[in-house]
Amino acid sequence: MSASGASFGSRWTGLKAKLASSTGNTRWQDFDPGSRLQHWRHQSWPALTKMRGRLPRVNLPGKYLAASLGAVLAFFTAYILYCVATLPITGGLQVEATQSALTFEGAQGEVFAARGVFKGDRLTAEDMPPHLAQAIVAIEDRRFFDHIGIDLRGILRAGWRNSQAGGTREGGSTITQQLARLMFLSQERTLRRKVQEALLALWLESQLTKEDILLRYLNTAYFGAGAYGIDAAAKRYFGKKAGELSPAESAMLAGLVRAPSQLAPTRNFGGAKERQETVLQTMVETEVLTAAEAEAIRGEPVNLRTPPETPPGTNYFVDMVAGDVRRLLGSASGDLTLRTTLNLELQRLAEGVIERRFEAEGARKNVSQAALVALGRDGAVLAMVGGRNYEASQFNRATQAKRQAGSLFKLFVYLTALQRGYTPQSVVVDKPTQIGEWEPQNSSGRFRGSMTLRNAFANSVNTVAAQLGDEVGTPAVIDTAKRMGVQSTLPAVPSLALGSAEVTLLEMTRAYGAVAAGVQAIEPYSIRSIAGNSQQALYTKPGGGSEVTGQLGATRAMMTEMLQSVVNEGTGKAARIPNVAVGGKTGTTQEYRDAWFIGFTPDLVVGVWVGNDDNTPTNRVTGGDLPANIWRDFVGRALPIVSKSSSRVAGRNTDALTPGSALTPANAAANATAAAGTDTGVRGPASVVDLATLAIRGRKIQLEGILGDDDRRAIRALARFLRRREVVCEPSGMPDRHRCSVDGQNLSQIILSAGGARATPDAPAELLASEDEARSARVGIWRNM
Repeated sequence: MSASGASFGSRWTGLKAKLASSTGNTRWQDFDPGSRLQHWRHQSWPALTKMRGRLPRVNLPGKYLAASLGAVLAFFTAYILYCVATLPITGGLQVEATQSALTFEGAQGEVFAARGVFKGDRLTAEDMPPHLAQAIVAIEDRRFFDHIGIDLRGILRAGWRNSQAGGTREGGSTITQQLARLMFLSQERTLRRKVQEALLALWLESQLTKEDILLRYLNTAYFGAGAYGIDAAAKRYFGKKAGELSPAESAMLAGLVRAPSQLAPTRNFGGAKERQETVLQTMVETEVLTAAEAEAIRGEPVNLRTPPETPPGTNYFVDMVAGDVRRLLGSASGDLTLRTTLNLELQRLAEGVIERRFEAEGARKNVSQAALVALGRDGAVLAMVGGRNYEASQFNRATQAKRQAGSLFKLFVYLTALQRGYTPQSVVVDKPTQIGEWEPQNSSGRFRGSMTLRNAFANSVNTVAAQLGDEVGTPAVIDTAKRMGVQSTLPAVPSLALGSAEVTLLEMTRAYGAVAAGVQAIEPYSIRSIAGNSQQALYTKPGGGSEVTGQLGATRAMMTEMLQSVVNEGTGKAARIPNVAVGGKTGTTQEYRDAWFIGFTPDLVVGVWVGNDDNTPTNRVTGGDLPANIWRDFVGRALPIVSKSSSRVAGRNTDALTPGSALTPANAAANATAAAGTDTGVRGPASVVDLATLAIRGRKIQLEGILGDDDRRAIRALARFLRRREVVCEPSGMPDRHRCSVDGQNLSQIILSAGGARATPDAPAELLASEDEARSARVGIWRNM
């Protein structure tokens, strides 16, 4: 064989090796690329020569024409050989083999996010549902079982249909051509690549059965949202294996391969439904389905396993969890399902509380950023707000930002002093103090003289903390902080006693959580379990630490009492919740650059930080101001949610609900009767005056919990919703406000859940929760917030 023949033979051998490396039945025993080239040279080329010899004799101009045709034929043949010689054996779709796809479940098992490349299992002929094969063939290549790899009739038909539809309704490439492109070629749009695609398609048809080609295509194609292969797509979108897909689900997935990123149901469910309809129409046209069968499939529900979009605010938590997976499992491959600790209801509440406070006070107080961490008694991360807008900044201010702690750090100074024999009743003196060249000052600028240790801590007296730190020794304070979970670098300087070190919100919150739980330290965690493809457990969170006893236990009890005094009578009074035992500590840094409040109840420990990313001063915001108010707003409404999730909590804290945080049917009715007097409500068709006001039978009705707005677009949408519907309104118990319902659903909740309006500050908890849900999902008026 010549050098040229050897070159072509080695190239075909390389392609053969790549095809053999993938799964599927092949027929290699009769395939010899060298003999194919010899066949071309010794049989096909002579045949073409004979054909040219049979051309009629022509005069001189005819000879020129024949020469021109020969030159064109020679050029065409040479170009084909060039395309064969330049086939990219190592091209095609490349998917990182070691990258794991992660599916994130909340604490109650609800899926809320997904990351990475989903690969799933390979579909086999035995597992492939017939309706799946019918759907993909109908929409992608209706003559798949009749052509030899390329389909000129299909190309002409697709061009005609697309011109009539004014867009791309179907493609001209066969399934075999698409498989050739996926396996061997790049995505460039050139004539050479199209010729190579056609040649490879002919070659694949000569080596594989139609069933093999279809299976390889389904196992290789991209279906959007990180899902490569039909099984990965079935699990990603519907939480089931490919063999379990319903006809409606199969039709939707078949419609995705033409534009997977654009039509992914998690991103564009409406577009995916429209494409599903196109697939069903095509199946009727090709007589795979009857019109009645297609109509029945249209009526089948298609329920996504994951929400249409990951709630943006949860991405800070998701980023942290992804890092934890690498730490726990190393470079694990395959699709993983993570049961996390995130309580989605608490997460929405945290985001909503922060945004509501910032809308009211942020600009006036010159503060632009916030972070919040909520931990359970065992360290489970129940909610995390890493910033106000993940799209604008992925920097997690709860776990990555290191800021000076201010008086928050006094916890470690006082704990060390208690361990050295001090008690809350020990007498200390607030007086001018100098340690070396450092002279700490109180925020008030004055000195109070003698006082108890308890009062000094409750009122955050700087001079006393500095004296205690100097007496017990800075190394001892650092040791206490380290043992309680502070991992940041702590400089051994006297000003450390007043929080000059930079720390993260999470590590400070875990330290306060250890005091609340009565343990040496708690380890924050975000993952309860990890399962692989076959749902086998790859990781399960082990049990927590043991409680402290003896002298250390007594020290922690005294520290808890002192932390409660901060909220009851000291700098943290804004965090008080009626009928709930609350302990906590404020922190404010120099020039009001950072403000903190970390507090706890018997069941929650929550840390809040506010400030500015560029470290500019706020407008005199202290830890007892905005952070304490955010803490109270969040925890006051979080306690009923936590009690729902734990019967133990419900049994112990039945009386710990904030008055007015939730209305029972009985007291709601009593309040409504007392407030309404003779008002017995009204019902009937309603016209919309503004988003908070309806007109029913000549009466103007103010909706409970809705702020009025004259947004004409939103008003028109509400009017369309209420058209031909009866609205039933009753007094709500709030002056001049009514609780209205449509088809048995609270109208105010409907409006707020859709992002149609804002809630009033005094709205009932269920309405505030509806607003938080819309805000978290970025729908309606919150879309661009």
